[in-house]
Amino acid sequence: MTPTHTFRRDPICAAVRYCAVVLLSTLATLPSAFASLGQDSDKIDDVYGNMVERRLRDDGTVSMLYHKDRYLYLVIFANDRSVSEAYFNVKGTDLSEKEIMKFLKANAGGATWAAEGTANARRFKRSDGKAEASYTTIRGKPALVVREVSASR
Repeated sequence: MTPTHTFRRDPICAAVRYCAVVLLSTLATLPSAFASLGQDSDKIDDVYGNMVERRLRDDGTVSMLYHKDRYLYLVIFANDRSVSEAYFNVKGTDLSEKEIMKFLKANAGGATWAAEGTANARRFKRSDGKAEASYTTIRGKPALVVREVSASR
């Protein structure tokens, strides 16, 4: 039994392949929905948008508070590079497990996260040892804080 048409000559298959290539190319060029540790202030500004507050800290770093959608992002920059990011719900409520995982994934840097600690102290370590995270309270609001681990530790 011989086929009446081949895969390569089928115009519908060709159109599907073309659409898939265009879609994947478009998705690859879209900015990430989240910024991450190590990115510069221009990239962070592009992703998080509306800056609410900017402070020069005593140690020479700069903290910037952004508001986008239902989150507040507190980013600390050293030499114009993000070294710490805190994620809050605007309403001051706890982040869901899904939200915590989403923010950790955005900061994975190709590595994976492992939970540590007890029920009262939620901590996470990145498998490459370059970052750590904790779920804590900042400014009276529950927040996930992700920060680089300095080489001097």
